[in-house]
Amino acid sequence: MLRSAPSASGGSSEVLMVRLLASLSMFGLALPAFAADTVKLAITGPFSGGSAPMGASMRDGAKLAITEINAAGGIQVGSAKMKIDVIERDDEAKNERGALIAQELAAMPDLSGVIGSVNTGVVMAGDRHLQEKGSTKIITPAAGSASMTQWVGKAQDLSIFRFAAHDGIQSAMVVEEAIKQKFTKVAILHDATNYGVSGRDDLQREIKKQGDKLQVVATEKFNIGDKDMTAQLLRAKSGGAQAILIWAIGPELAAVANGMAKMGLTAPLIGGWTLSMSNFIDNAGKNGNGALMPQTFIEDPITPKAKAFIEAYHKTYSVKRIPSAVSAAQGYDAVYIFAAAVKPQDQGRAGGPQGSCFRRDRRLEAAVRQVGSQERRDARSVPSRERRDGHGAGRKGGLRARGGSEATGGVGEGSVKHQEGGPWRSSPRWRPAAR
Repeated sequence: MLRSAPSASGGSSEVLMVRLLASLSMFGLALPAFAADTVKLAITGPFSGGSAPMGASMRDGAKLAITEINAAGGIQVGSAKMKIDVIERDDEAKNERGALIAQELAAMPDLSGVIGSVNTGVVMAGDRHLQEKGSTKIITPAAGSASMTQWVGKAQDLSIFRFAAHDGIQSAMVVEEAIKQKFTKVAILHDATNYGVSGRDDLQREIKKQGDKLQVVATEKFNIGDKDMTAQLLRAKSGGAQAILIWAIGPELAAVANGMAKMGLTAPLIGGWTLSMSNFIDNAGKNGNGALMPQTFIEDPITPKAKAFIEAYHKTYSVKRIPSAVSAAQGYDAVYIFAAAVKPQDQGRAGGPQGSCFRRDRRLEAAVRQVGSQERRDARSVPSRERRDGHGAGRKGGLRARGGSEATGGVGEGSVKHQEGGPWRSSPRWRPAAR
């Protein structure tokens, strides 16, 4: 049984989504002039390679929203409607390619915005080009904390938004869960990417912040593509690790789970939401049972909006399971927030809406920070239990995730209530993965 938790993700929390939408709409976002009645939106991410389940699912979720918006006539801008014209770029999870793509997009005078990214290193390498040009980007579905903390003290008018599960919140939940289960000794395993290193740092910081109740008996790293984790796991086992706190992506996460099974190490894996990726579930198989992770969306039709989204995704892309449901839902929601936030800067000229692609007011930055603070305050989880089969069909048990923003067409599950019909809340909760 895989178990997971909804995170306090910007892409899927009802409260966060509504607040961010209000902030974007209130503080001066504007479109440039266009020769045609279209809004040019770039979607970037790893559509190939080990991170592809996240990147491709995000892209396909975003395109599903774009199809719906265009079918309804487009985005309402003043008295006119503008359809969304999509540009796709595969960064292959490579930092250098991500930087080149960002330079290309930043040079486009009629680009209205960018949605995407997964890998922290790609964001770190490329987003500075977008920021220099004032190009608005919504980071989703992922990228580590460093994707935003890199701007602290460096950018007064930041054009980058992070619409994803905050790693600080995720790591806090991971540490809380380990403590709650009465573990006292843990090992930290992470990949050598910016994402993995950032996750390691977040976990270490949270352990200290929560009173050093966990003794870290081993801190081990591995490279992308590694398949044999024996050396790292032996050090964890010899140190008496009762749980493995882990930060990586699907293929290497599966290699760790398979290595643990091979040596009879029964300590549970507790880590970031990437434990929900299809290439972890598929490659780890039964060895992935018991893994715990925070998630913002589960592929389970528990609300009418979620049901419609899941069915549309399955039908459109001829699949029975979304490779990364979190990524797909956040890509979908990000497009609707983008569309709802667009408004003309100046409709007085014959060419249509005028002005920069987007403008960011400092009050918007404060509003987004406020949202993040609220989400951190809300991020106190209570484990739920729900058994799941290999096709994402859940059985009842414990708390169930609910939510999404009907105001923007959102499908995310950032809210929770008791099955008996308790009050809606925006707090993340531990939640089973689609397995």
